[in-house]
Amino acid sequence: MSDERKAYEEKLDAQLKEWDAEIALLKAKAENASSDAKIDYYKTIETLEHKQDKAKTAFQELKTSGDEAWEAVKGGAEKTWAEVKAAYHDAVSKFK
Repeated sequence: MSDERKAYEEKLDAQLKEWDAEIALLKAKAENASSDAKIDYYKTIETLEHKQDKAKTAFQELKTSGDEAWEAVKGGAEKTWAEVKAAYHDAVSKFK
C-alpha cells in the first residue's frame, strides 16, 4: 500500500470519527430542545446517519479495492464524501 493511499484512508477514517462525534453532539442538543425542535433534530440526525452509512460503505470499498482499481473507487468515494460533508455542514449551521 502506498503512503499516499494509507494517508488518504487515515484521513477518511478520522473524518468518520468526527462525524460520529457531531451526531452525538446533535443528539445531546436534541435532548435539551423543545418538543418541536426535537422532531427537527431527529429527522436531521436520521438523514445524517443514513448519509454516513453511505460514506462508510464507500470507505470500505476503497479500503478493499486493489491498487489498480483504487483510483477509480477513490473518485466515487470522494463524490459520496462531498455529499455527506455538505449535509453535515448544513445540519451544523441549521442548529447553531
